[in-house]
Amino acid sequence: MKNRRTMTRALLAVVMMAGLGTVQAQPAAAAPADGIRITHFLGERDLPHRAQFQGTVVGGLSGIDRDPLTGTWYFISDDRARYNPARYYTGKIDINPLTRRFEGVSITGVTTLLRPDGTPYPGYGQPEAADPEAIRFDPWSRRILWSSEGDRPREGTTGNPVVQMSLRWVDRGGHDRGGLPIPGNLTMTNTTSGPRHNAGFEGLTFTPHGIAAIVEGPRFEDGDIMTTERGALSRITVWDRNGRTRAQYAYPIDRLPAAPVPETGRYDGGVSEILAVDDDRLLSLERFWIEGVGYRVKLYEIDLRGATNVLGRDSLTGGAPYRAVTKRLVHDFNAGGATVQNLESLGWGPRLASGERVLVVGSDDNFDESEITQFLAFAVRDH
Repeated sequence: MKNRRTMTRALLAVVMMAGLGTVQAQPAAAAPADGIRITHFLGERDLPHRAQFQGTVVGGLSGIDRDPLTGTWYFISDDRARYNPARYYTGKIDINPLTRRFEGVSITGVTTLLRPDGTPYPGYGQPEAADPEAIRFDPWSRRILWSSEGDRPREGTTGNPVVQMSLRWVDRGGHDRGGLPIPGNLTMTNTTSGPRHNAGFEGLTFTPHGIAAIVEGPRFEDGDIMTTERGALSRITVWDRNGRTRAQYAYPIDRLPAAPVPETGRYDGGVSEILAVDDDRLLSLERFWIEGVGYRVKLYEIDLRGATNVLGRDSLTGGAPYRAVTKRLVHDFNAGGATVQNLESLGWGPRLASGERVLVVGSDDNFDESEITQFLAFAVRDH
């Protein structure tokens, strides 16, 4: 997303909200009461604003991941060549597994992402420009998979050219090694069809046996964007490890958690990241920016089991009934009145001596002086 700006165990039975058209999704089976839960907050560490590293400006970090073999962390920048060409950084997130102390974050390397012809991606507003949003390190192939959100004119305008969203493999030198096939229903257009502007691939994860990616918000055919009265529908696409498209599932995005101030003010949001727990369960980060209110962010555990494969459906607002994925709230980052940053990334850290996993949540500062490149670390258990 380019716009600025107590844990609960409640189960959310997923149904489509009124106002999306005819009610189509049947209630899915309730998500299990047990699952991922946060046990401790391990701390926060920030990076300096617009820090310089090897001739680049560090910021806009919208995706993170960790190589479990070496402990190296990967951070992708969504800088669309405003400062430097599309790139990712490597570095360290130091969390002591014995003391649980979050000791710091540092950048140690930078790599330019290259097109298939070996050249850097062009800048914002140009054909074939990249909009990096998520990054994952594959421990099996030792390659990197990253997402570009794509681009299209805003509805009712003739602005930016159409650029297709993509999922591209690169080696650790940034050289392109091919991409995943993108379903035809996710084709960007300059009409009122396909994904909306700024609502393409935002979340990406490896499951034990596959790959999953989610678009941030609803396609035109899948209904309107969220309001304070109703939510919206996104789509999760799943591939196998050979790159064959296996399925798509409907994901119900929350309704807008607060009205803008003034009421005619702007807002934006949806799913900013996903992270696999296993083949069937994912964590999802829902993030909204609301004018006059700020950021509102929640972490959910979702379950694909029992959800209908909607890959062959052009619309989620008509036709035969179907089941969406189930959701269970894991954490409300705004609980207690906390001020929340533009949280856009999720990554698994090392296991603690207690056996708990470390979950790291990162923010994209939008290269804005009023925002922060922030990393939050939590200890979690899976029950």
